[in-house]
Amino acid sequence: MGRIKRQAIEREEATRRRAVLGDLIVYGADVFCWCNRCGHNAVLELEAMLARFGPAQEVPGLSAHLRCGGCGSKDVATRPNWPSLGQVTHHEAMEPQENP
Repeated sequence: MGRIKRQAIEREEATRRRAVLGDLIVYGADVFCWCNRCGHNAVLELEAMLARFGPAQEVPGLSAHLRCGGCGSKDVATRPNWPSLGQVTHHEAMEPQENP
């Protein structure tokens, strides 16, 4: 990525407000956690996170307080666990077709 584009993205990111736990109450969304080391993931209940950290805690900032339950790493990413439509596609192996 070029320097000018990277600087533009950084300026745009600086103006955005990060989601806080209090924002998730309206949506009933929990907190999704992903370990960047081993790929282990989990969903933490919003109520438990609110009780421990309060509604003003930024969701991405929760990662500094967490440790992976799979490998013990502190390299954990967090984001809102937004409601999903579920799996939207399914790929299956196709049988090779003969040329006519």
